[in-house]
This record gives sequence, C-alpha cells and structure tokens, in this order.
Amino acid sequence: MINHLRPAITLLFLLTLVTGLAYPLAVTGIGRALLPQEAQGSLIERNGQMVGSRLIGQNFTSDRYFWSRPSATSPDPYSASASGGSNLGTTSAKLKDRVDADVKRLGATGIALPVPADAVTTSGSGLDPHISPDYAAAQVTRVARARGVNEADLKALLSRLTEGRDLGFVGEPRVNVLELNLALDELKS
Repeated sequence: MINHLRPAITLLFLLTLVTGLAYPLAVTGIGRALLPQEAQGSLIERNGQMVGSRLIGQNFTSDRYFWSRPSATSPDPYSASASGGSNLGTTSAKLKDRVDADVKRLGATGIALPVPADAVTTSGSGLDPHISPDYAAAQVTRVARARGVNEADLKALLSRLTEGRDLGFVGEPRVNVLELNLALDELKS
C-alpha cells in the first residue's frame, strides 16, 4: 500500500505547487508586467481618493449626472459581491412590469420614447459600467438643465469620451458612465 500512496502524495504535492502556487504567481506577474492598470482593477483616483473602477458600474441618481443602466444585483445596485443577471426571461411578468415602470419613469424625466434598450435592461453581470451613446445622448438635455451648462458642450464631451468597437469590429460603441461623470464635474458651468 505504501508503494501506491507515496507516488500519489508526491504527485499531489507537486501539482499543488505548480497549479496552486507557481501558475497563479506567474499569471499575476505577467498581468502586472503587461497590463499593470488592468491587473490592479482599473481603479480611478481623483485628488488622492479612490472614486471607482473603470470595470464596475456605479449607481448615479442625481439629475446632475448621467445615469447608468439598471443593475440586477440586489439588494444594492452594482454590488460586486452579488454579480449576476436577474435570470428573468422574456415571458416574465416581473421583468415586463419593471421595464414598463422604467420606461414610464424615464419618459417623465424628458427622455424621448422609445428609450434605448440599455436604459431599461440590465447587463449579464449586473455591473456593466458602460451605456450606449444613444442612452447618453438621450440624457444630455436633463443633465444640461440640471447643471446650467450648454447642451453643445455636453455633446462634445460625450463625443470625446465615446469608445469605439474593440479592434474596430468587436462589440458596440460605448461610454463609461463614471469617466463621463468625472469629466462632467471638471466642466465649468
């Protein structure tokens, strides 16, 4: 029996070293060397204070800011500890009622109907930090009015911060809401 146990224990020890220690350290080291900002969580700092991450959305509710898309995490929106979709299907009455209420609420704020899809739908993770340029553009009038700034200035800012498709063909154009709102705070009103 010892003849069978010794190789098994040795293999367990070696594989633990390789897959549990060496490989994670190597991947972390390579990540930090090639993509240091991303490996540290793509954190955004302003005036020596951490304000968020480029990778996780935040819940903006003030009329002075561009709003993010809805979050499926609960009980708190954009909670990384509760990442995941709502798992509500297209025939779900609960989903239909929530979307209808969101459309009505957005319409009452002055956003023209039909609203962009990402204004009322959650992402798969519930943490998406981006919105479509259409949803951002639909909010320009509200934000400009609340801040007392020129709509043309907000449109120029939105245009400057719109990210294109990755590699020119992957994904859709998008706007990072946190970065947009931080840039908005830097505008002179």
